[in-house]
Amino acid sequence: MSTPMSTKIGHGLAKVLGIKLEYRNPTGSDPVTRGESTFSIETANSYHEAEPTSAEYLRSITPSGRDCIDYAKSLFPVITWLPFYNTTWLAGDLVAGITVGAVVVPQGMAYAQLAALPVEFGLYSSFMGVLIYWFFATSKDITIGPVAVMSTVTGNIVLAAANVDPNVPGHVIASALALIVGAVTCGIGLLRLGWLTDFISLASISAYMTGSAISIAAGQVPSMLGERNSKGKTPFDTRAPTYKVIINTLKHLPDAKIDAALGLTALAMLYIIRYTFTTLAKKQPNRRKLWFFCNTLRTVFVILLYTMIAWLVNIHEPKSDVAKLSPFKILGKVPRGFQDAGVPIINKKIIDLFVGQIPVSVIVVLIEHISIAKSFGRINNYTINPSQELIAIGVTNLLAPFLGGYPATGSFSRTAIKSKAGVRSPLAGLVTAIVVLIAIYALTAVFFYIPSSALSAVIIHAVGDLITPPNVVYQFWRISPLEVIVFLAGVFVTVFSSIENGIYTTICASLALFLWRVFKAKGRFLGRVKVHSVVGDHVLQGADAKHVPAPDNDPDTSFRNIYIPIEHEDGSNPEIQAEHPYPGIFIYRFSEGYNYPNANHYLDTMVEEVMRVCKRTNPGAFPKLGDRPWNNPGTSRSGKEEQMADDRPTLKAIILDFSSVNNVDITSVQHLIDVRNQLDRYSQPERVQWHFACINNRWTKRALVSAGFGYPSPDDHDGNFHAWKPIFSVANVGGAAKDAEADLNRRTSKLSRQHDIETGRSASRQHEVDSIVGEGDSSDQSRASFEKQLTRYKSKQPSEKIAVVQGLNRPFFHIDLTSALQSSISTFEHSHELHASQGEAARGVGTEEEDTK
Repeated sequence: MSTPMSTKIGHGLAKVLGIKLEYRNPTGSDPVTRGESTFSIETANSYHEAEPTSAEYLRSITPSGRDCIDYAKSLFPVITWLPFYNTTWLAGDLVAGITVGAVVVPQGMAYAQLAALPVEFGLYSSFMGVLIYWFFATSKDITIGPVAVMSTVTGNIVLAAANVDPNVPGHVIASALALIVGAVTCGIGLLRLGWLTDFISLASISAYMTGSAISIAAGQVPSMLGERNSKGKTPFDTRAPTYKVIINTLKHLPDAKIDAALGLTALAMLYIIRYTFTTLAKKQPNRRKLWFFCNTLRTVFVILLYTMIAWLVNIHEPKSDVAKLSPFKILGKVPRGFQDAGVPIINKKIIDLFVGQIPVSVIVVLIEHISIAKSFGRINNYTINPSQELIAIGVTNLLAPFLGGYPATGSFSRTAIKSKAGVRSPLAGLVTAIVVLIAIYALTAVFFYIPSSALSAVIIHAVGDLITPPNVVYQFWRISPLEVIVFLAGVFVTVFSSIENGIYTTICASLALFLWRVFKAKGRFLGRVKVHSVVGDHVLQGADAKHVPAPDNDPDTSFRNIYIPIEHEDGSNPEIQAEHPYPGIFIYRFSEGYNYPNANHYLDTMVEEVMRVCKRTNPGAFPKLGDRPWNNPGTSRSGKEEQMADDRPTLKAIILDFSSVNNVDITSVQHLIDVRNQLDRYSQPERVQWHFACINNRWTKRALVSAGFGYPSPDDHDGNFHAWKPIFSVANVGGAAKDAEADLNRRTSKLSRQHDIETGRSASRQHEVDSIVGEGDSSDQSRASFEKQLTRYKSKQPSEKIAVVQGLNRPFFHIDLTSALQSSISTFEHSHELHASQGEAARGVGTEEEDTK
């Protein structure tokens, strides 16, 4: 076969540049022609594992035409389920959509106050969120709209911008922020980078939720109590650090107005209603659905009740003066329809007002939405596409400003209500949009009398569910104490600083903890232990332990080797003596992958233990004092030290367990090369064997082969290379009788281990056949019938074909630890025998020469 022109050009260019395409000959000669291998080409197929190439990698990541079509379809998940829409789904979506719509209207208006915007902007954001999301959704439960934390962040940005440039209206700032956040989020989704959200840990999310909930609730208490001055404004900054807000709230308790009566009773009523209907649902399971819907509508009931109270109190006042004359603060006029619809204003001047807050705004949008979507996906047995979800909220935030909306994301409380209400598809969002639209055009007159204290109570009640309960924190502590410290740090910073700083703190602390675990990953030396499985409800102990059945072909009683940490760091029974499986041979397992951050730590630990356990192969390698390295000068200034008895073994082989290693890099491989050279000097004139088990990545194999691992060194001039005795793992490829029963196969395997039938039966063979034929049935006729069946079964077996599991060109890469250990021991013992025979031959030649003389 002619060599391709591209290959010729590449080889020619490599020759000109002095690049060695073949780092080294893998074995120096044909690995299966010297007769040294226990593996024969007559019994198996030759298999040489090809290395992955850069062209192959590029082809794997280059999208095909089909991939492009699939990508385009994935942008619109609606086309996969809408054609199958049915009346059953419609019934569930109507109930869930109307239920959520009844909740989102009062919550949207309340959260608009957190955003320092008039209440109608909360309705605009609510409408666009539920109207757009369903078309791009991969979650049927999520409800997009204003949420407490994002509204608070938006409010902080609006108020800070007002201090810098009071001429820019707050809703203009909020709409511009929504556009920027939507563009960034949508871009991340289009690039399919949704996996970036996995960098945000659960501890970070919980801390952010808890700290934000405490901060928001504390900021709403003054409004709920009606603490305001003669100008009708709260006498202190409710967006200051939480601890200051709490202190100032207590200081200004004498300034509380009659609003406190409405706010406190409304908050109490919300909790009482929830407790009542939750208890009824537990006591009356047959009416659980009814009590659920009653419980869900508690917010609507409380808002309507206190709106009616406010209307009755102010019924005799002229409507134009009600807002001023009312004894408690009410919302006042709410514009009907989309009064602020239009093209949003965005320019460099406006962006400069909040550019520093864009990262935290994007993070808040991602955290809330993705975490909620994943949680409810697992609860309801479906999987979301994080990247597509980012596109959905990105498009929502891009379009919402055209109706006056501000940044929106997934809401935990409304999503939970929607899920429990029996939603069947994302189309329920369209039903909710219709409910919100009706509210915007038909119910604005009712909103006029809503007490502000009642809305504050609704906010406090809603965010209360976001606080992580103490029992959950305790479970966190049981799982990972260090992450609880991260959680508490995030809550602490949020309470004493700001929500933004709390978010940054938890994310950075979680990342630092992850890096610390990677950098300080600890490898473990493994020892071999022979075990067998015990079938039954107890394990034999004491005097009964000696009656453990002998190993045979039964998997319930056969022995097998396992490898556990020698120091029992995994919690295994310390009474079990797990030692190095062979003197001078070490099995070392990486625990957290093997890359440049932890390579040095891993190998330093390994080398230190190896040199502690093993002695130098040639103690006289440095006979002169001047030849000794400065870090190993010896104990005598003359250089003539007494050779003390040292019963430690010499270093023979190292087996690295790569089961947790997904990939390696230049730094980690270079560290491995350096340690190989270091240990070769320690064991000179011998060479240390390096075996690798459980490598799962072809690129990892390629990297190791490029560094000279995977096969014996061909430049060994001391005979070790010729003493190499590889052991390969092989597997049967076909050959089992398809119509044979598994039980018969197990039974016949016992007989196949005995001598030929012509040699006669021993007593044990006779008993074995009797036990297989049946207890109490030992007649010659029964045995003859069984052996006839056995002969017929064997005749049906086709010839077996054997194949190696891994390539012959990489004999030091093994499928498991057992084969790696067998290979290293076999090679060492074969080398030892070869050296012994060579020594005897040399002595024989010397004797002959003396006789000749």
